[in-house]
Amino acid sequence: MGFDGWLTLGVLVLMVAAMARELAGPDLILMAGLFTLAVFGVLTPSETFSGFANPAMAAVGALFIVSAGLRETGLLEAGVVRLFGRARGELSALLRMCPPLAAFSAFLNNAPIVAMMTPIIIEWARRHGRAPSRFLIPLSYATILGSLLTVIGTSVNLTVAGLIHDAEMVEMSFFELLPVGLPVCIAGLAYTIFLAPRWLPSRQDLGEQLGEKRREYTATMRVAPGSRLAGESVEDAGLRQLPGLFLVEIDRDGRRITPVAPDEILREGDALVFAGVVSTIVDLQRFPGLVLDAPDELAPQPGAELSLIEAVVSNSSPLRGQSIRDANFRTTFDAAVVAVHRNGERVGGKIGEIVLRPGDTLLLQAGTGFIRAHRNSPDFYLVSEIGGHKAPRTEHAGIALFILVAMVAAAAIDLLPISIASFVAAGALIGTRCINGRIARQSVEWNVLIVIGAGLGIALAMQKTGAAGEIAGLLVGGTRELGPLATLAVVYAATVLLSEFLHHNAAVAIMFPIAIQAAAQAGADPRAFIMAIAMGANCAFANPVTYQTHLIVYGPGGYRFNDFVRVGLPLDLLCGAVALTVIPWVWPLS
Repeated sequence: MGFDGWLTLGVLVLMVAAMARELAGPDLILMAGLFTLAVFGVLTPSETFSGFANPAMAAVGALFIVSAGLRETGLLEAGVVRLFGRARGELSALLRMCPPLAAFSAFLNNAPIVAMMTPIIIEWARRHGRAPSRFLIPLSYATILGSLLTVIGTSVNLTVAGLIHDAEMVEMSFFELLPVGLPVCIAGLAYTIFLAPRWLPSRQDLGEQLGEKRREYTATMRVAPGSRLAGESVEDAGLRQLPGLFLVEIDRDGRRITPVAPDEILREGDALVFAGVVSTIVDLQRFPGLVLDAPDELAPQPGAELSLIEAVVSNSSPLRGQSIRDANFRTTFDAAVVAVHRNGERVGGKIGEIVLRPGDTLLLQAGTGFIRAHRNSPDFYLVSEIGGHKAPRTEHAGIALFILVAMVAAAAIDLLPISIASFVAAGALIGTRCINGRIARQSVEWNVLIVIGAGLGIALAMQKTGAAGEIAGLLVGGTRELGPLATLAVVYAATVLLSEFLHHNAAVAIMFPIAIQAAAQAGADPRAFIMAIAMGANCAFANPVTYQTHLIVYGPGGYRFNDFVRVGLPLDLLCGAVALTVIPWVWPLS
């Protein structure tokens, strides 16, 4: 190994140390390492940028848009909102939550699933007097385990597929990971549901510890004509135990039904009065089959790009002393009032009949120009947008589902490469208005794409200079007498260890060329070693800072670093044992 090889090894060591100490983001560190190798001539310009032209990296970017499109149409929430409908105890909730979310994660990016489910789980836990920390780590783990089943389940799998493409090997098929991923997923879910609760903490989140007082609104929604909710009981419709919400009454043709029994059958035109906190009551806008109960003069214009906004009525506002209908609110402000909050009290009656007072907080559905027009208006003390709660395009949910199924089918039967199928699906979602261009661009996580592109270039440098061969020689040399299975186990363990301290895609980029060389020196099938890399990079559960879904639940669950270590290390070992048992059986080592 010459100077280029030693330089590559030196850059690799410095990158690993910098990422382990979190001196900068993994994307910046990998880019610095890549261009260092380019400056010293280890990589040519075309080789330096070859990773960014890899089809797998393009597919990851398109799949971010696909996941966002399904979220924007309310398709994801329509499926998960019913998960806790009949759950009463902790075990029941985990059984209803983990397997379906794992199935979702096989075909969708797991980060938006976890982000969407986190507030739902927190509010369900509060309603049932349970700590959210008992459920949020299982949420993260379940989505990761589900992503082991297909090549599009996670960006790690697509990075492996990209490296296989660059190595001019047989392309990874859509379900190639399934024979090993399914046993690992089943074993991991069994652990997460039945054993992990022994070590999960019972801890309140920060808001509860500080005694946070949450604003409570009352809002009225109506069962739309033709809604699937008509003819279902309140409980079967998933409205009995909505997180953070309470169904106060049903107004049916002027007759009030209160309290609402769980077996009460819903009818078209029923007005449902809900009470709840702002962080969850706005999600009623995303519930399929429910529409804002407002007269035509108060309702938002159809087809408008709407946001949810809080506005506090000022003492000098002409609104004070008037009902929302008499004030011609829709005409005057080009906005619809969804709910009203007043000094911690529920404001009863229909929205249009509520007489406004100074200090009332209005939850509005308004166009994007409302904040700009009224931010400094004397009519309101405060105007602020509520992020992440856009009303879904539920009328496009069926189209979005068809596009997802078509994409998966086209990739599964090799009609189209996943890189092409994912871009066609993303374009179809934008073209059919399931998602607009602005949200599509915002949904792409560019830092992940940079990690993948730079990592592929560094992997090429390790292969080209012989650095990977030197490291592989050390691994094989220590296990030669024990056979290729021992070498496979060492490669798997090294991948898990790197993934616990580095970005998972970076670990794949580092270990892939090493694994190929180790297989060659051990006289084994390289495919088995590649599968070990894919499994090991995904199945690293003990460090909360190296995987996105862990970071999403870390704060809301009130977790500490050791919580993940205590629960995640046994899962690391269990997944490793299952993977190393199944891999040699599916892909024989000799």
